[in-house]
Amino acid sequence: MAKRVAIPRWPDVQLEWLHNYHDRLHDAGLESVDVNVTSQSLVGCAGLLLTGGVDVDPSLYNEPAHAMAQTPVPGRDAFELALLRAALEQDLPVLAICRGVQLLNVCLGGSLLQHIEQAGHVANESGASAWHEVTVERATKLYDVLGAERVVVNSRHHQAVTPDRLARGLRITAMSDDGLVEGVEGTTQRWLVGVQWHPERLEEDAANFISDSRRLFEAFALAVNDPFNTKRK
Repeated sequence: MAKRVAIPRWPDVQLEWLHNYHDRLHDAGLESVDVNVTSQSLVGCAGLLLTGGVDVDPSLYNEPAHAMAQTPVPGRDAFELALLRAALEQDLPVLAICRGVQLLNVCLGGSLLQHIEQAGHVANESGASAWHEVTVERATKLYDVLGAERVVVNSRHHQAVTPDRLARGLRITAMSDDGLVEGVEGTTQRWLVGVQWHPERLEEDAANFISDSRRLFEAFALAVNDPFNTKRK
């Protein structure tokens, strides 16, 4: 029987194609489970996937909102933070994507750059993703998955984690050339991995992006399915 992975579902998730997250989990041999605000439980689930979406409320890291920040959704933040904290307490594998990385960083005590002044990371007016290269750190789970120091990724965000805003308990696994954190992993958890890009979107196969994305979900599935043999770094 396929192991179950929770995906928090908020009623209004802007600009996200939620079916892509479910499809990538199914491709990796996992069963995806919608968890909504009326069933905030990870019972029966062996992992958690955090999706993209609206900006995290800056009041959670004690900062006023930037003029370019989106209107926060405190209910969604509280809902997803509760699930994330439960997953961390149980040491369940967690894959955090885009907003998910930002929420993870805030959850662990970090903060966010609320607006990237240059538009190189933002989807264009047609909705197509931006694309850029990142540098992947050796001796990380992400490098083990991708097997390369330079990879091309898609990009659809205007907020970011920066090295000076990184939470304790996380390490940087990938960086953009303009100094933004593109990948993180937990320093004590069995498998806690986040990427700022969108591997669930199998868009164009830019420099092996599709195969790299599939490998990331397969690595998540391995952690979910084989918990006792998942090595800590």
